[in-house]
Amino acid sequence: MKVAMPVLTAGAGLHETLALLTSQLRPDANHTEDMVFLKDVFSERSLGYLMKIHEKLRQYERQSPTPVLHSASSLADDVAEELQSGPMSSEEKELLNLLTSPHLKAVLSVHDTVAQKNFDPVLPPLPDDFEDELDEESVKIVRLVKNKEPLGATIRRDEASGAVIVARIMRGGAADRSGLVHVGDELREVNGVSVIHKRPDEISQLLSQSQGSITLKIIPAIKEEDRLKDSKVYMRALFDYIPLEDKATPCQEAGLPFKRGDILQVVTQDDPTWWQAKRVGDSNLRAGLIPSKLFQERRLAYRIKMGTLPTPQSPKKPPYDQGCDKEDCDCEGNINGQYIAGLRRSFRLSRKDRQGSSGEGSDSEDSDFLTYEEVTRYQQRSNERPRLVVLIGSLGARINELKQRVIAENPHRYAVAVPHTTRPKKPHEKEGVEYHFVTKQQFDTDVLDNKFIEHGEYKENQYGTSIEAIRSVQAKNKMCIVDVQPEALRRLRTSEFKPYIIFVKPRVPESRRRRSAATSPGGGEHSRVTDDDLQEMRQSAIQIDQQYGHFVDRVLIKEDSASACTELKGILERLERESLWVPVSWVRT
Repeated sequence: MKVAMPVLTAGAGLHETLALLTSQLRPDANHTEDMVFLKDVFSERSLGYLMKIHEKLRQYERQSPTPVLHSASSLADDVAEELQSGPMSSEEKELLNLLTSPHLKAVLSVHDTVAQKNFDPVLPPLPDDFEDELDEESVKIVRLVKNKEPLGATIRRDEASGAVIVARIMRGGAADRSGLVHVGDELREVNGVSVIHKRPDEISQLLSQSQGSITLKIIPAIKEEDRLKDSKVYMRALFDYIPLEDKATPCQEAGLPFKRGDILQVVTQDDPTWWQAKRVGDSNLRAGLIPSKLFQERRLAYRIKMGTLPTPQSPKKPPYDQGCDKEDCDCEGNINGQYIAGLRRSFRLSRKDRQGSSGEGSDSEDSDFLTYEEVTRYQQRSNERPRLVVLIGSLGARINELKQRVIAENPHRYAVAVPHTTRPKKPHEKEGVEYHFVTKQQFDTDVLDNKFIEHGEYKENQYGTSIEAIRSVQAKNKMCIVDVQPEALRRLRTSEFKPYIIFVKPRVPESRRRRSAATSPGGGEHSRVTDDDLQEMRQSAIQIDQQYGHFVDRVLIKEDSASACTELKGILERLERESLWVPVSWVRT
């Protein structure tokens, strides 16, 4: 039986409507969570109060009341003075206390301000010689209110006329919010001080030192530009930027500082040298200046040419995580009956030229200079293959052990790529389970065909991890976890794999004293960790971060194997259900 909705009276308010709507919400089998959410929202006491305030304001607008008098505060002072002129009864004393209380005096003062409309802006008087100096229609007096924030506009000197021109308006700044100042406007005065013969740096200092109300005399541009609209361009910063250390910036106060890995929303790219941007997630709505991609690349190239900056590619190869402690070990570990190769120490990576690739290399922009990478939000859909998870590690991280532990706990959800090898198959081994066993001739052919993400030689046998082995795991709808040396990252960063890259490094104590414990920071049993070992671990992490940190999506600090395993599992679970930033080229159709 269908229950009819109760009819509201003509004078019912919003809060009554909201209360009635809340009472009519009934659980639905398919939308239980939505109904509970709506009921919680509509039942919120603060929302009811807001509705009542809204009704009162609407009622006030309809009545259009006019003040009985405009000087209630003066009247209260007169009454208080009259009361004190003679003896007072108890009621008169109570009235005097009320009239002289700070709260009531403040209320009456506000009443008078509203009644007299003193809150309306009062423009400064026009100068006496105004008509002789400029036509009345060509000048604009602008009053802005700012606190300690910058005004949000930069200026330049026009080379032809010598006029001081507004060069750009920063998105979200005081000038932008006012809507009264535009690019191309000519600035004549600041708080009554002429700026015609002042240098731009003197004018900037005058503006920055002004607090509260700032009055500007402006000659509007012939054609005022439309106000800036929010851009949908997002960039991942691949370097740190400190405006106060950048002498090239037009205005250091207007610069936007950021760190490598920050996501920046680029508001405008109209200026080929300086973009306007905001940090995603930043509560500050004002945009700031950042060097454009082209400008940053050009000045990095100039610094390299002048010898003040090292070349982007460092010839020194950093030490990486080691998978085994025994030099004569074949580096194999058993996971649920499946042998997995830990090749970190088993072979030396081959770093051959891959320019002859058949298109399976990185499809993101390969630039010699680390500036920005355009990104977008991406969330894996149910019909898509799982993203590839790539682990890289500095010395002492023991990422192969970490990978094996996570897979062993959930082999139906996670798996590894079965490696290829040229060594003979052992009696207990099966083809495609422990390894793909191939001939040396076939292995060499696959190397020439660029089928391996990394490969090398150990004890006169070849080992390698192939692209097809990764695809085979993903075809089973399992998340493939690989641990590689960082050189392989460029090979894996493609739209096909959409890799999520995790940098694992052990927590290394700051103290340089020799440790007496027998356990290394990364877990596992070792004879003794010396000061030199700790220093080598620190240096390894620093070098990898410097050379490959811009590829990394997440840094995992490994305290011990158990906690690191728990953290890694949490990362993998979030990877499947949350939207994350990826290069825009990975999701373009």
